[in-house]
Amino acid sequence: MLNKKSVDDINVKGKRVLVRCDFNVPLQDGKITDENRLVAALPTIKKLVADGGKIILCSHLGKPKGEPKPELSLAPVAKRLTELLGQEVKFVPSPVVVDDTVKAAVADMKDGEIILLENTRYRAEETKNGDEFSKELASLCDVFVNDAFGTAHRAHCSNVGVTQFVDTAVVGYLMQKEIDFLGNAVENPERPFVAILGGSKVSSKISVINNLLDKVDTLIIGGGMCYTFTKAQGGSVGNSLLEEDYLQYALDMVKKAEEKGVKLLLPVDAVAADAFSNDANTQVVAQNEIPEGWMGLDIGPKTAEMFADAVKSAKTVVWNGPMGCFEMPKFAKGTETVAKALADTDAVTIIGGGDSAAAVNQLGYGDKMTHISTGGGASLEFLEGKELPGVAAANDK
Repeated sequence: MLNKKSVDDINVKGKRVLVRCDFNVPLQDGKITDENRLVAALPTIKKLVADGGKIILCSHLGKPKGEPKPELSLAPVAKRLTELLGQEVKFVPSPVVVDDTVKAAVADMKDGEIILLENTRYRAEETKNGDEFSKELASLCDVFVNDAFGTAHRAHCSNVGVTQFVDTAVVGYLMQKEIDFLGNAVENPERPFVAILGGSKVSSKISVINNLLDKVDTLIIGGGMCYTFTKAQGGSVGNSLLEEDYLQYALDMVKKAEEKGVKLLLPVDAVAADAFSNDANTQVVAQNEIPEGWMGLDIGPKTAEMFADAVKSAKTVVWNGPMGCFEMPKFAKGTETVAKALADTDAVTIIGGGDSAAAVNQLGYGDKMTHISTGGGASLEFLEGKELPGVAAANDK
């Protein structure tokens, strides 16, 4: 079990607190188009303000690659946070993130005030975890709080490096929730434990499949990657997505499941289309008999029912990756059936970030899930059983 100190274990009255948030929000013409990440950060910020700390927020946004790019400035974030919190979040921009102006602004802070620094990736050292930038960030604070799960799988200055030069490093509420659900659900699940994997590529989920086969009772595989399994088992997949290099790997995983006594569920039918388009002609065919010139773009109705049945008796379900090309309404049915089954079950339901989170929210089942992860890559690495640098860097309890 991961046991890290959190903001609830400390009181920061009168202390300078550097908080690494995930404000990597989509911007269009300087306007924030999805503010979920800002809203998610509020509970941690409010707790620290209530303590009477001096709150210094920092985050990256996009990929400025070590240059101060004005279109990737955090100015719009400061403005929106001010409105959301009902309290001024003072933006203290610097092309080098930390300079004398910034240090002076921090020195002038009163208890309970909030400032926001400029995009941490304006500094080239940020992504290389260079000591100099880490020390500059650490010099601003007495306490460090990491609440950015989305970057927890990366060792950068603003989430890992800084902790080497600060005595107190804890996690915020968002990070704590991810550790509790994702980390501990996989390590110590209530059984039966079912994992559902989708998405397009076997290659990107190799370690996940391998790790989960040691832990789950049932593993369900859908999405584009299932055709590699079908082909490996001698089926015809037409023009479906296929990774020829991974046929043997697919067979190895089928064998591993057998040896471990894990129930491995693969599709029995598919919705095939004659083109990659919502206007394509479609037919439901047996999974291993997809005609030449046709491609599977969603799991078929029998498969969807079988997958939905498998989660009914589960106590813990982890889902990562859609069942088909859900962005096109014609091929969203499989993903929707699984989402509905998860919404109806009494199990603890955990959705890995990225496409599955988008699918569940888009289909209107978001509020029915126990936990939707905020990090795509980070949640995958948790499921792979890897140690996340951003989590490991916090003080143990």
